[in-house]
Amino acid sequence: MASYRPQMTHAGINRLHTTTVIDEHGDSREVSLTGERPLTIYLNTIEIVTLMTLGGQPELLTLGYLRNQGLVDELEDIESIQVDWDVEAVAVTTRKSKENLDELTSRRTVTSGCGQGTMFGHVMDSLSQLKLQCPTFSAESIYAALKALTEYNEMYKQAGAVHGCALCEGTDILMFVEDVGRHNAVDAISGWMWLNAVEGHDKVFYTTGRLTSEMVIKVAQMQVPLLLSRSGVTEMGLKLAQQIGIGMVARAKGRHFLVYNGIERFQQTEAAN
Repeated sequence: MASYRPQMTHAGINRLHTTTVIDEHGDSREVSLTGERPLTIYLNTIEIVTLMTLGGQPELLTLGYLRNQGLVDELEDIESIQVDWDVEAVAVTTRKSKENLDELTSRRTVTSGCGQGTMFGHVMDSLSQLKLQCPTFSAESIYAALKALTEYNEMYKQAGAVHGCALCEGTDILMFVEDVGRHNAVDAISGWMWLNAVEGHDKVFYTTGRLTSEMVIKVAQMQVPLLLSRSGVTEMGLKLAQQIGIGMVARAKGRHFLVYNGIERFQQTEAAN
């Protein structure tokens, strides 16, 4: 576990609301709605980005975003993270600022994440340096992870309109986050890993969303070598996984899945038992 922690608020908010609807028979009923709030990140008073989020774990989301965008180098550089929902903002204070922050944030790629994510250009430029080794895995290990995940996705079951992401170690679900966009959920898990000095090299990352280029990049930055999704894969996501060396398993639900990358690391013999 990390010994250093910045000063942080604990400003998670209620993420479920209710409304009255009419069903196909004309009957009224009360249903749950997923919350969604803007949260603007300020880094030493400089406005960085506004994220649309459930708001359940805004401090972890902020940590992970700054980490994955390469805007803060070390956890110890951060003095405080203060969330204020009255102004829908989070103020991050660091001991030192990156000298080239304006340059780093000058180029943005709008990604395909729900609610639209962003990826700064320097992150895209650094992909050639990211190299991982997909671990060996089997059908039974995939089935076991999926079974362990069935008790999660609580908000999705109640209200829908969210994506879930999880960091797994075997059948242990170390962290599970739901948010309106998968990019937020993965950032929150990245922030949790950074805060608690959790390494990713022996972990599996699960998402309910598509395996896009953004997801591959973020997971690679977290040093997690195997991606698992119940959804599909984009062409660029696959190309990046092949370039970086990340195993990619998608369309995973029940007793079905497809291995898109890492086929040579897939142990088929165990699946036949």
